Amino acid sequence: MYTPYKERGFESSFSELKIGMNTLRRHYPEYLMEAAGLGLFMISAAVFTALLEHPASPIYQTIASPFLRRFLIGVAMGLTAIALIYSPWGQQSGAHLNPVVTLTFLRLGKIEPGDAGGYIAAQFIGGLVGLLVAAGILREGIADRSVNYVVTTPGAGGAGIAFLAESVISFGLMLMVLFVSNSPSRGRYTGLFAGLLIATYITVEAPLSGMSMNPARSLASAIPAQHWTALWVYFTAPLAGMLLASEVYVRSRGRRSVRCAKLHHDNHKRCIFRCGYQQRGKELISLSDRLPQNKR
Repeated sequence: MYTPYKERGFESSFSELKIGMNTLRRHYPEYLMEAAGLGLFMISAAVFTALLEHPASPIYQTIASPFLRRFLIGVAMGLTAIALIYSPWGQQSGAHLNPVVTLTFLRLGKIEPGDAGGYIAAQFIGGLVGLLVAAGILREGIADRSVNYVVTTPGAGGAGIAFLAESVISFGLMLMVLFVSNSPSRGRYTGLFAGLLIATYITVEAPLSGMSMNPARSLASAIPAQHWTALWVYFTAPLAGMLLASEVYVRSRGRRSVRCAKLHHDNHKRCIFRCGYQQRGKELISLSDRLPQNKR
């Protein structure tokens, strides 16, 4: 029976909406885990920055070297990232904690568009809520110039240098994630490598750009601080760097070598992605079922 174009369009839109709602109903726990993860990361960033950089802090008064204080912040944030990645929530959601990481896995075909949208929305909301919670904890301390809501701003070199630096560190992080997470022998250590890189980047690169790699993290700080300087850098440079890393990896190893969108897959938590590990498991079970009993 012929269906008018407008009716077909309405039916198609309704069907897509229904699919989207079903996805939200099934996968909202992972979205909430992503929101909580970035929220906790923002609280940690604000608290440790205040402890080490606020002039009234005893630690600031004890440690005169800016490099050493930055190193300690880097260690704290690297350990925070490791804890979040290996936490039960991080193991289940995949611990993207960053819209650009999610977009990169979307580009690689490992996450459904609806789930990508849910993750990205949750990350932006979670980052802002976490920063507001930190503001409630630190009160006027977070507004001091030394902390300033942990905003990310270009260093003395300006926005151009900041863009280049953010692109390079984002490229390095994503390339590491892809090579390590898809290695059978090293995959379980992806979170440790990520934490080490974050600590190194904060120590070495932060004077150039503030070290973000994450538009949700930068926007979460910019809103309460009302500080919009070169915010475009923190939306465009991480995306350019991580997408370039995915292109380099695909050309080197092939798209099929990307197994999943989780940073840590060596666990028993459910996986909502287009998961190569799950497919491999099904193939092995099917092969086992076809083998004669005496060869199993």
